[in-house]
Order: sequence, then structure tokens, then C-alpha cells
Amino acid sequence: GSTLGTTATIMEMNAGQITMPLQPAFLVQPASAQSDVAEGADVVVIFGTERFDVGSNFASNAFTAPVTGKYFLSYSLFVTQVDKNPNYFETYLVTSNRTYTHTIDPRAFDADAAFWTFNQALVADMDAGDTAQIKLNIHNGGTVQSDISHSYTYFSGALIC
Repeated sequence: GSTLGTTATIMEMNAGQITMPLQPAFLVQPASAQSDVAEGADVVVIFGTERFDVGSNFASNAFTAPVTGKYFLSYSLFVTQVDKNPNYFETYLVTSNRTYTHTIDPRAFDADAAFWTFNQALVADMDAGDTAQIKLNIHNGGTVQSDISHSYTYFSGALIC
């Protein structure tokens, strides 16, 4: 393979494939379950395990864009013991420019759901220094019993252009 760049390898070419090893990208998961999520408040999801963090831009449960661009961001939030009584459960992918939501109304359930997976994937416009993080809010009543599983929860992103 060959490399294109000056002091750092900006691009690599191997068998006709080009990679950019300095391109910001991350994948994180909780280190342990986040138990008994508070009701009626925006709760930040705690991500304690980095699977990878190219550029070291993920810290304190948030990704910080190192450069202005379009970022692909996705999360899967696996929540257990979903109480059927609150008006709604809402997850947020919060960026400095906009908040993206995913909402369910658990009152349609006959009983508490054993689990529910909240998923979201999008391309977000981020400026250098903007942040992105995941939050959960259990709105308007119910029992404080829901947990965020560490085994099946993740947050990932990468600069795409």
C-alpha cells in the first residue's frame, strides 16, 4: 500500500481502497447498566466503554465535533422494565444545533414491557466544537423502575463530509 500525506498519514491506499485513518469516528457503550432511571427529567446516558474513538473526540458522555461538517450519528438504547403508566418515553439525540427525538406511548401496552429498543440514525450538521449526546426522559408518572442495559446500548458516529 501507499500513503498520501505529509507528517501524518492522511490517506492510505491498499489494493485500490482508500481509507482516511484520521477521520473522526467513535463507538461507545455503557460500562454498566444505568438502573432506575429518574422520571420527569432529561437523563444523560452514561457511556463508559469506548470500542474506538478515532481522534479522541468522545469524553464525558458526549462527542465533540473537531471540525465543521456532516456527521452520521446513530444510537440504540435498550431499556428494560418499561413501565406502562407514563404518558410517554422519549429519547433524544441532542446536538448543539438541534434535538432529534424518538417517542413511544407505553400506555398502549397491556403490561409493563420487558424491554424496548429506541433506535435513531441520521446525518447531522455540526460545527467545530458542537457536541452530541443521548438523553432519556420518562414523562408524567409511573414507577421509577426502568434500566438502560449496557449489553445492547451503543452510540456511534463519524464525519462523512
